[in-house]
Amino acid sequence: MARLLLPLPFAAAAAASASSLHLAASRLRLPAVSVARRECLYGGRVVGGVVRAPARLGKRGLCAGAEAGGSAGTVVGQEEALEWVKKDRRRLLHVVYRVGDLDKTIKFYTECLGMKLLRKRDIPEERYTNAFLGYGPEDSHFVVELTYNYGVESYDIGTAFGHFGIAVDDVAKTVELIKAKGGTVTREPGPVKGGKSVIAFIEDPDGYKFELIERGPTPEPLCQVMLRVGDLDRAINFYEKAFGMELLRKRDNPEYKYTIAMMGYGPEDKNAVLELTYNYGVKEYDKGNAYAQIAISTDDVYKTAEAIRVNGGRITREPGPLPGINTKITACTDPDGWKTVFVDNIDFLKELEE
Repeated sequence: MARLLLPLPFAAAAAASASSLHLAASRLRLPAVSVARRECLYGGRVVGGVVRAPARLGKRGLCAGAEAGGSAGTVVGQEEALEWVKKDRRRLLHVVYRVGDLDKTIKFYTECLGMKLLRKRDIPEERYTNAFLGYGPEDSHFVVELTYNYGVESYDIGTAFGHFGIAVDDVAKTVELIKAKGGTVTREPGPVKGGKSVIAFIEDPDGYKFELIERGPTPEPLCQVMLRVGDLDRAINFYEKAFGMELLRKRDNPEYKYTIAMMGYGPEDKNAVLELTYNYGVKEYDKGNAYAQIAISTDDVYKTAEAIRVNGGRITREPGPLPGINTKITACTDPDGWKTVFVDNIDFLKELEE
């Protein structure tokens, strides 16, 4: 299978352009998903398994209305692109990062954080192993994709990645369990700085930080990914216009010299969200080589790629089907260099049926 530049959920690993470390990936192999389930997940109807071909790309914007074998539609501009992005059916699928001891990390996540091992896949010819863990099936929940590259025992997390967020009923009890299992607690339970929410911070065996957030029952316990940015207003504008996310809330904490913005595709109590953090005066960060990217679903990777372009993003993989499996994807970086992969909704569900 072809090698790619980014770790993807449907393809084999690839050598990074500036590093010999593999960015491993795997193809989904999950139980069948019914037509009713498709409609529940993404709305609309799936008729006879027929999928409308994606619109072709124009030179100046999105091409709308092109069908298979037909001509390209009318080229539209940034406003039309924004209107389409807002209507696109999107959700966060999974977050990808690298670990040095896969079995040790799986044990910590299942015993201390209460996750389930959903799937594990070894690719010896590519010298990597993937494990997917979370709090529910991949077709309806945001999950983590752990990547172990043979022989690589440690990575540099850098200063740009912040933490993952997990909603729990009782932060204090969760912290005690983690301590009893030998886990590392870096912040004891207590109110967040500048707020009232009860939180705590822990570290997994590779040094990734997890924020435990005291919250009532939620359908999406794996609820946040925090990334640091150098220009918050620029980042908010990009994620709204290029990714179609909503600014759910924004909070400035001048006493502690930082501002956060919560971005996502639905309310925080029911959906995983992206937490963007701006620290006063800090414009650049070291991204290291540990954290990889987030994957997001879309109805049309071609339109998605063009919407990203017209809003200042950089396409790192042109939209189109992956060799051998025909799952359509596109990949990009935001203005701060954070990587994201978009995966076609229908193709994703077809992968689940195999």
